[in-house]
Amino acid sequence: MKLVIGNKNYSSWSLRGWLACKQSGLIFEEIQVPLFGEDWDAQKKQIGDISPSQGKVPVLWDDEAVVWDSAAIIEYLADKVGRDRFWPKADDARAMARSMVAEMHSSYMALRLQCPMNIRRRFEDWEISSESRADIVRILSLWAEARARFGRGGPYLFGSFCAADIIYAPVVSRFITYAVPVPGFAATYMEAVWGHEWLQQWVAAAESEDWVIEQYEVPVRA
Repeated sequence: MKLVIGNKNYSSWSLRGWLACKQSGLIFEEIQVPLFGEDWDAQKKQIGDISPSQGKVPVLWDDEAVVWDSAAIIEYLADKVGRDRFWPKADDARAMARSMVAEMHSSYMALRLQCPMNIRRRFEDWEISSESRADIVRILSLWAEARARFGRGGPYLFGSFCAADIIYAPVVSRFITYAVPVPGFAATYMEAVWGHEWLQQWVAAAESEDWVIEQYEVPVRA
């Protein structure tokens, strides 16, 4: 398998696709394209030649199969290695995990736009807009419910590391970057995610990158 990803410092969707591949336990080759770099137009065309992703990352190649979109990559890999590796076994827990993943995938645009992922930066006293704050409150409420109902088996949302943690990992990064105040249970969960071996590998690689995307270095203030 080959996984095309963007800059590790900025690309939240690449992080999700990469974590999904790590969670699968399958061997994969990592192909990195610097987003918005000098060769970005050519890189987009190259990606577009083999998938309808319109130059977006991540893209997973598995022989003749091409999978784009992080949620689709999770589902594809779950079909290959067994769904229990990605999803809780119990029906009620799995139902909530799937719903949380779908909501993250389609929602929280205010938070995404105002607080883009930037692993290397730290912004103190960042003014969060009311729209972004509403997104944060919603995310924290979902985290609280998942942990209270299904988190007894471990430190993650549903106990064991699963697709929900993969999808929300970039949110953990955003909360750290923009110093978002969170209650104790969320801080503990974030520590577990941030301290995960795979996240630490990604963070180390992000910190060693020399690419800078100016539009993400000066995000939008409230």
